[in-house]
Amino acid sequence: MKLSHTKFAGKAVFLSLLTLGSFAQTVHAADAPVVIAAPALDNAKAKGTLQTAIFAGGCFWGVEGVFEHVRGVRNVVSGYAGGDKADATYGLVSRGRTRHAEAVQITFDPAEVSYGELLQIFFSVAHDPTQLNRQGPDTGPQYRSAVFYNDDAQKKVTEGYIAQLNQSRAFRRDMVTQINPLKEFYSAETYHQNFLQRNPRHPYIVRHDLPKIRNLERTFPTLYVQESIALNKAATANK
Repeated sequence: MKLSHTKFAGKAVFLSLLTLGSFAQTVHAADAPVVIAAPALDNAKAKGTLQTAIFAGGCFWGVEGVFEHVRGVRNVVSGYAGGDKADATYGLVSRGRTRHAEAVQITFDPAEVSYGELLQIFFSVAHDPTQLNRQGPDTGPQYRSAVFYNDDAQKKVTEGYIAQLNQSRAFRRDMVTQINPLKEFYSAETYHQNFLQRNPRHPYIVRHDLPKIRNLERTFPTLYVQESIALNKAATANK
């Protein structure tokens, strides 16, 4: 089937020449996830207040969608990290000159899922940490791989895990993930939130992001939950 390349909302997407009703039949097999070992150094699971993790790994639609299916995750927000508040808009970030990366803020229960487990999912199925300033069809520094840590504990786990994976040659190439202190996270525009859940037939989602959800289920069956937390958020918002 021939595909045409175009832009939608500033993002590179592949549009089928067939009708929208045929998108469900045009799912392409995504690259297989890289099965990687768990981090040797991790924060122990323990009861406590909810914590947040900030990851950047290409288009935030798919990264958000993946973590909305992870056990212990309570909320995921798409947004921007790395730049200034004045530049935290999709139109400006998409130009690639704001220092921002498209990122997600993950709120999680540390008694149910550890920070290291979130990193394992991030590196294995949510994105490719060996691609420099790009993910798939999306290019530019706004699509870079990055971890924005909240504290020294997150920094230590992240640095140790990346060193571990590079040393073990878990990937064919060295990881290029940046490790940066979080200055501020800025929520993206409303139309970007829960995009995968609200637009499961969008061609970009079908081609690039739905396979990530399937890879999450196959690779991390004990951490995968079938019902997206986006459904719970939508139900709460409609009350």
